[in-house]
Amino acid sequence: MDVADCFLDGNADVVEFCPHESFQHLLAAATYTLEEGDHPSRSGSISLFDVNADAGGGGGLDLLHRVETAGIFDMKWNPVGENVRPLLAQADADGHLRLHRIENAGDGTVANDNIMTEVNDEKISSSMCLCLDWNPLATSISVGLSDGSISVVSFLESQLEVVQEWKAHEFEVWATCFDHHQPNLVYTGSDDCKFSGWDLRSSSDLAFQNSRAHKMGVCCISKSLTDPHMLLTGSYDEYLRIWDVRSISKPVNETSICLGGGVWRIKQHPFIPGIVLAACMHNGFAVVKIKGDGSEVIETYSKHESLAYGADWQKISTSQEGEKKSTAVGTCSFYDRCLRIWVPESNFAI
Repeated sequence: MDVADCFLDGNADVVEFCPHESFQHLLAAATYTLEEGDHPSRSGSISLFDVNADAGGGGGLDLLHRVETAGIFDMKWNPVGENVRPLLAQADADGHLRLHRIENAGDGTVANDNIMTEVNDEKISSSMCLCLDWNPLATSISVGLSDGSISVVSFLESQLEVVQEWKAHEFEVWATCFDHHQPNLVYTGSDDCKFSGWDLRSSSDLAFQNSRAHKMGVCCISKSLTDPHMLLTGSYDEYLRIWDVRSISKPVNETSICLGGGVWRIKQHPFIPGIVLAACMHNGFAVVKIKGDGSEVIETYSKHESLAYGADWQKISTSQEGEKKSTAVGTCSFYDRCLRIWVPESNFAI
């Protein structure tokens, strides 16, 4: 069910709903635009939207604020915690990690041009920053780089500092992910087709490396928030793979499903285990149900007319009456610069 749509000011590649309570109506959408020529440049922006997905009440998508910046490959909100304010981290083409703070966006008293403020900027590398992930306590951020390196950046007392860095892969690192249940572990995926795990306690020792399962580059990695043993990977080879990481030295690829397009982004449902949203590049978006040792596509969304890149679930899980309600989805496509808000039609069984 379509709720709203709009066009961004550049090629759209990332959408992220804020998970923090009273800020869950906020959606950040990022762009990356390559200006070719004698002096090529990579520009970008973050657009902050107020999303009302209640189609019955005239759902809407209202632009609150826009920040011009370097071309953005990835961004993520900090994890929810006690007395933690929303922070949005961006990994960009200039090799920077930047943090943006949200100022009182929930009370409607702040002027639109003061909603989002950059509060930190750390030059990570002369290479491009392609992906990032927060650790569960929001005290560090892992960053994947275009030269195959990984940097771990501490975030303590509002300061960013690179504390570990190593050469992890032969080519671009498109995916990095902390293990929520074992925060000393970081998973990475790269254009070299390798899926790796690293132990931060031992000078970034290689815990495992799988170079056989993925037939093309690894685009995304997502650890289950509810099942400590389940991890998902997506690849240009069009497969979503489900892994059992119980034996960390040799994770087992339990099952996989072909989604008909390169699996660029995977997002697990915020409160229904086993429901996954996937951005499938040339084949639109898919909602996948994982159950036991099997998986199936239960819904597809094909109203975008370009590469399906950005995807996320809205984090609102209950209505005012305390009952679980439909969760909206934000998706974006690259070349047509389109952002769409929609509600899946499937009735997910919990």
